[in-house]
Amino acid sequence: MSLMFNDEQQMIRDMARKFAEDQLLPHSEAWDRDSHFPVDVIRSTAELGFAGIYVKEDVGGSGLTRTDAALIFEQLSYGDVSTAAFISIHNMASWMIDTFGSEAQRKAWVPRLTSMELIASYCLTEPGAGSDAASLKTKAVRDGDDYVITGTKQFISGAGTSDLYVLMARTSDNGAKGVSTFLIEKEAAGLSFGANERKMGWKSQPTRQVILDEVRVPAANRIGEEGHGFRFAMAGLDGGRLNIAACALGGAQLALDKALAYAKERQQFGKAIADFQATQFKLADMETELQAARLMLYEAAGRLDGKTPDATRWCAMAKRFVTDTAFKVANDALQIHGGYGYLADYHVERIVRDLRVHQILEGTNEIMRVIISRDMLKG
Repeated sequence: MSLMFNDEQQMIRDMARKFAEDQLLPHSEAWDRDSHFPVDVIRSTAELGFAGIYVKEDVGGSGLTRTDAALIFEQLSYGDVSTAAFISIHNMASWMIDTFGSEAQRKAWVPRLTSMELIASYCLTEPGAGSDAASLKTKAVRDGDDYVITGTKQFISGAGTSDLYVLMARTSDNGAKGVSTFLIEKEAAGLSFGANERKMGWKSQPTRQVILDEVRVPAANRIGEEGHGFRFAMAGLDGGRLNIAACALGGAQLALDKALAYAKERQQFGKAIADFQATQFKLADMETELQAARLMLYEAAGRLDGKTPDATRWCAMAKRFVTDTAFKVANDALQIHGGYGYLADYHVERIVRDLRVHQILEGTNEIMRVIISRDMLKG
């Protein structure tokens, strides 16, 4: 795949980059330091069509492709990885309702999400169900025209602030086939949130438990049929993995750009450290590895857009390779900065902290290897 994007894609990319440089990058250090969730800035992305990137246009979406989304998230994360990643989560939630919801649900909820009147969180992981997501225990029991839901979700981005929660709960004991999807509003009686987790990175977005104590949810808020929820959740993960990879790529590109500029300026032994072959070789490897990661990401996005049979394998390969590579490049950028790289003022240590979690979420990179090898060996 050649990265020869068409005129519209270049315009979308440039628009996302300008927003990142104007609205995200100048504030990223303060948001990280203060653990500030910039909801006003996040909501403003709706004006650019970034709140429903691959949502259908009849409900306010932009109707773009997964390749377009990767372009957008790569550029947004150049400004702030943590904030861009949350916007990607909101987009995944909007897409799930648009794709699997009824017409009534689409019309009732999605326009409010694509306008960012509402922001949404995605709730799958539980304290005892991470990589083994099908073992979730949050239970939804039918009671007349409602479901009564009890359980706890873990590591939920935006929890406590988001207006809507796309949540997976068990409606039967039939393993993965016993999971259903529900829409739960923040004001629902019995819904509460844990303390904001103290995290290594991603500090510009809150991460809390979502706690459900006999929360009554109308049956009209169930997405699709009973037992289809796990399939919906897994369908969303291919695109989610590309988004997370794109966010890692954008952050790593910023780290590389900072390392290159610093190497030209920093003087040691009477000359710039960029004049030393050891620095030159490190920079060359960083550039090569990052460009290889970029090629893999957009190849995978193209396959997902094309619905090729191997799209899931490619999304897993891209997520594994891009996030590992991006973290390595950011860490190498810190090394080039030497002791200054360890200081917050130089911004590189924040990128390293933010990118570390990308190797874990949306399926750990060990689980990506399981998906890849299983697809290779089947048949």
